[in-house]
Amino acid sequence: MENNKIITRLSWDEYFMKLAWLVAERATCVRHHVGAVIVRDKRILTTGYNGAAAGTKDCLEMGCLRNELNIPSGTRHEICRAIHAEQNAIIQAGTHGINISGGTLYCTHSPCILCAKMIANAKIKKVVMSIEYPDESFKNLFKEAGIEYVSINVPDLKIIQKK
Repeated sequence: MENNKIITRLSWDEYFMKLAWLVAERATCVRHHVGAVIVRDKRILTTGYNGAAAGTKDCLEMGCLRNELNIPSGTRHEICRAIHAEQNAIIQAGTHGINISGGTLYCTHSPCILCAKMIANAKIKKVVMSIEYPDESFKNLFKEAGIEYVSINVPDLKIIQKK
């Protein structure tokens, strides 16, 4: 204890969620900055953020097609240039030969139904999220597939420097 201040340590969930928010800063979506981190045994396996396919122009360069067409959030996922953060984290695992089965996915937002299906097939066992995306269809799928999901508060995103 220094100067009568109690220094608290982040829980593992807060730590990995804070990392997911940092990963989200790379996102190129103009609507939502989403980040994902896949972890197993307290070790980071992969990360992902939402953005256009590799080698293609993103919404920062071209504008948002969904905004132009007035498509509400949580619907018509196929009309988007971006690959979702959860999808990118799973794809990175496949690209680099990393086994994510049994892992926990930390994501800034709850998954859409497309990401939920991929999470189930990737054999992710738990999803930790902070913000509810306007598509709750993942809940029934997760229940049926035996995937635990919990929502935690958005962590304090400032970096704490201990002297």
